[in-house]
Amino acid sequence: MSFEQAVRVPLDRVAAVIGKKGESKKRLEEACHVTLEIDGDSGEVIVRSSSAIEGDPFKAMSVIEAVGRGFSPQRALRLLEPETLLEVLDLREFSGKSDNSLERIRGRVIGLNGKSRRVIEELTKCYVSVYGRTVAIIGEVTEAKLAKEAISMLAAGSRHRSVYNLLQRARTKRKMDRMLLWEDQSPEIDPET
Repeated sequence: MSFEQAVRVPLDRVAAVIGKKGESKKRLEEACHVTLEIDGDSGEVIVRSSSAIEGDPFKAMSVIEAVGRGFSPQRALRLLEPETLLEVLDLREFSGKSDNSLERIRGRVIGLNGKSRRVIEELTKCYVSVYGRTVAIIGEVTEAKLAKEAISMLAAGSRHRSVYNLLQRARTKRKMDRMLLWEDQSPEIDPET
């Protein structure tokens, strides 16, 4: 059974999909066992797979979409890992139709010198890209959900400190959960020996 589907990327991101001397395209084709046909004039990328058993065209499409949303090909390839997904938030949901409010929200998500985006990435272990009218997140399922909540809070007008505190509490809780998990798995020590 063969597979063929088109993915559209912005024209300014076509070069990123191809990569230097075609390296990104080749790496994705090898990793997902697909062939990519890229139209540089329209931004359309056709993903083909001759065998759905061998290849993974859906992951390839996800990686291409991530590159189109502003991620570097190296970061987008993280989507090939199990339990990793791409989340996309449309900032127009928070800004209405006003370009000024869209820019303000983008600024809140990015932060001064990129601080907000960097803090979200560090505390959730996700990658975040603000591109055009969207914010895209690459990460493990629960971490991406947390990053999406933090970005939604910032876009809705919550204070940065409140969002950082939420992320810090979640990080502390995850660490405690991991510690408890390890304690439960440690071998019992016989007090008589």
